[in-house]
Amino acid sequence: MPKLTDDEVRSFLDERGHLARIGTTDADGMPRVLPLWFIVIGNEFLFTPRSPAVIWKNIERDPRAGVSIDEDETPWRKVMIQGDVIVKHAPGDDAAWRDIYRRIAKRYVADEWADGYVDGTDDQPRALCAIDLSAATTRIATWRMPVSGEDPRGIWAKRYYLPGTKWSYE
Repeated sequence: MPKLTDDEVRSFLDERGHLARIGTTDADGMPRVLPLWFIVIGNEFLFTPRSPAVIWKNIERDPRAGVSIDEDETPWRKVMIQGDVIVKHAPGDDAAWRDIYRRIAKRYVADEWADGYVDGTDDQPRALCAIDLSAATTRIATWRMPVSGEDPRGIWAKRYYLPGTKWSYE
């Protein structure tokens, strides 16, 4: 199964427009997945839940999260992250990190619109949250479609090919 190199992961995460789908667990144990804007600065995967959002309440109660970032076009690269969320700034301390939020917004919309969006919503408290990509407890998995010249069985992990089937590795 083709995996991304560390440099390819960083390049992919730095590309504009990819949404992060962040999974947390509700108080009743039900999983919740929410698409959010993000940015990676240094070794930190940063995102900004709003204070009334259920995902924020979930993070306060249980800081473990799963994240999936993928793309709609070939080679359909994917990066999956599991880790502990670190609250860098609680809601209400937004002025201390507004420059980061502006950088996040500019990854998704035109600069002139991003400035207006950030300035127009700066009275809506958000948290600045991070997952440390270099932490020993953080798990990162990657995948992409096989490209020309690679074994087409790489579309799946070996464990998915049952013995005796057409593409099995036996």
